[in-house]
Amino acid sequence: MKNEKELIAKAEKPGQDAMKLHPFYRGKVEITPKCRVASFDDFAIWYTPGVAEPCKDIAKHPERVFVHTNKANFVAVVSDGTRVLGLGDIGPEAAMPVMEGKALLFKYLGGVDAFPICVDTKDPDELIDFALKLQPCFGGINLEDIAQPKCFHILDTLREKAHIPVWHDDQQGTASVTTAGVINALRIVGKKKEDVNVVMIGAGASNIAIARVLIKFGVNPKHIIMCDSKDTLHAGRDDLKNDPAWKMKWHFCEITNEKNVTGGPAEAAKGADVMIALSRPGPDTVKPEWIASMAKDAVVFVCANPVPEIWPWKAHAAGARIVATGRSDFPNQVNNSLGFPGIFRGTLDVQAKTITDEMAIAAAQELADIANDKGLHEEYLIPTMDEWEVFPREAVAVGLKAIEQGIARVKASKEELLRQAEDVIRKARAETQLLMKEGFIKLETAERVVTGG
Repeated sequence: MKNEKELIAKAEKPGQDAMKLHPFYRGKVEITPKCRVASFDDFAIWYTPGVAEPCKDIAKHPERVFVHTNKANFVAVVSDGTRVLGLGDIGPEAAMPVMEGKALLFKYLGGVDAFPICVDTKDPDELIDFALKLQPCFGGINLEDIAQPKCFHILDTLREKAHIPVWHDDQQGTASVTTAGVINALRIVGKKKEDVNVVMIGAGASNIAIARVLIKFGVNPKHIIMCDSKDTLHAGRDDLKNDPAWKMKWHFCEITNEKNVTGGPAEAAKGADVMIALSRPGPDTVKPEWIASMAKDAVVFVCANPVPEIWPWKAHAAGARIVATGRSDFPNQVNNSLGFPGIFRGTLDVQAKTITDEMAIAAAQELADIANDKGLHEEYLIPTMDEWEVFPREAVAVGLKAIEQGIARVKASKEELLRQAEDVIRKARAETQLLMKEGFIKLETAERVVTGG
């Protein structure tokens, strides 16, 4: 086994490379045409005077915007930069590299045309109003890196008022992929979802959404103990009971932690079968002794970014059988990138009006089944991003669930949805490869990176 110094050096390398390659490319996404431009005469079709006819058609029949434009494949990635990747409130400009990266993943993994939109406001109502005003152009909105507790109010309000699907990836995306990981972890250790005890380190947007989805999936809420920075969530938390800003936390005080365990993670972890940590970046946020106090065959998810709450090798040494992180450079990456591209692909393909928890669970179950089909083991809990079939299969599961729930504007068979998703995703990947092959996307060299040439 490599020593700790080598493992830490490996973990730090992506950040070092990012500092070289971001200025080299100066952005990760751009707009390219999807229509023919065989001659300059074509502009008379795509712009004036020809464009007036589809405009008039949409004015008479607003739903035909999905026929004449790319609205059905446009997603706005909206952030105020107040809680970015474990970095905190770094502002909208500093959030741009993350939102561009999100847009890149949307396109390459899901064939979705996503636009990074960082908004210069911290007022939740202004952000809500801004997002609602985007609806004419977009088929969906992905909220990203917004601080709590306002993120709950923003998502709930937009889901109620918007007529296009609005999704907060830090909540629903994280919940989908984590649920997939839990499904397969329990398969490996041979424990039932109804029986397991779950300790959750952190009571932010991600863990609250994970708890909500796990409960809907079948985990007993009485067997969940969630910890925030002050204490466990329990029925005696009057500081939360009387604060309307934390009504979501108080809800979990009421329905979880049947034994009213108090204290913090050290007390809550004792005897737990599963630990899910999405809290302050590590590597010393989760202590080895907490893991050592867990039940046999402990499952540990330490998914803070950019550094997990404890290094995986230390978690294993403390007694964890299965360890997952949010990073791609360790086994068992539990990362939203496995969720949102396929989930949005399926949502957009059926023009669903919203994205329900049931659609998220359908995606989670499909993710888990793909890995199970290929052969589960302790270091292969859920699929990886390079298994391309993940995203069309996930899209189909989501689309079918939306149709089943009666919230899809478009109905199609499983076969039709699979063919459509495969075609769109294959095209996105092929275009990227072709642009690299032809030199329109330059392949970096050491000399170019240094000089910016």
